[in-house]
Amino acid sequence: MPPASTSKADFPWWLVVAVTIAIAVAVFVATSNLYAQVFATVAKGIGVTIFVTVIAFVLASAMGLGIALMGMSGSRWLRQIARFYVEIIRGVPILVLLFWIAFAGAPAFVAAWNALTAPLQSAGLFGELLVRDVSLLWRAIMALTIGYSAFISEVFRAGIQAVEKGQIEAAKALGLTRAQRFRLIVFPQAIRTILPPLGNDFVALVKDSSLVSVLGVADITQMGKVYAAGSFRFFETYSITAYIYLILTVGLSLALRALERRLRRQHEE
Repeated sequence: MPPASTSKADFPWWLVVAVTIAIAVAVFVATSNLYAQVFATVAKGIGVTIFVTVIAFVLASAMGLGIALMGMSGSRWLRQIARFYVEIIRGVPILVLLFWIAFAGAPAFVAAWNALTAPLQSAGLFGELLVRDVSLLWRAIMALTIGYSAFISEVFRAGIQAVEKGQIEAAKALGLTRAQRFRLIVFPQAIRTILPPLGNDFVALVKDSSLVSVLGVADITQMGKVYAAGSFRFFETYSITAYIYLILTVGLSLALRALERRLRRQHEE
């Protein structure tokens, strides 16, 4: 059992203060007609923010895992392709990537799709795809997916390479296939190393999802921008916007830490 002084030092006083402030702000918002109106307007974008974040993170994690496995494959060409992708995508700011995907990548994709399906379109099996058919919401999701997949791939690569090679060699000696070794030996151990930085990327994605507002996607930030532009209540609007993001990110961080502690206890047992 740790000494009393250590226990007191480790007590999350910051969380007590943060929760107290959050409750005080919630009471103030509930009792103020102006702030209640601002909150009700901005909160309409919470669903879009969560949708964009979750879908982009799931897709980015799947892509990141695939890129990480390519980067550790026995093929030199696959390794070079994976390295090229990671270095190039990580070098482009998310906002620039968002604009490029929305206004250059999407039209190029539509043109390529129409060229590939031209015979089917002539036969009446497919209609012509128009740029406006690809919604700005999904363009934003794809931009975040591509941007974060490069960072997440490095998280997966580091976690997988942290698994002791002796265990992999033992699995080979038992006759397990490459897929079985990854599923039964490597990934269950790597996930404990991967989870903390992966959780950090998830929290960062919640914040970076605010960038989709530049495309007019009705997330939290966009709803705040629209309300502030119409009412000129900039202080009140962006204070509430920041408050909502803090509730989301701090709550998510606490949930991820609890999950990490649970996995650690299971491993120690």
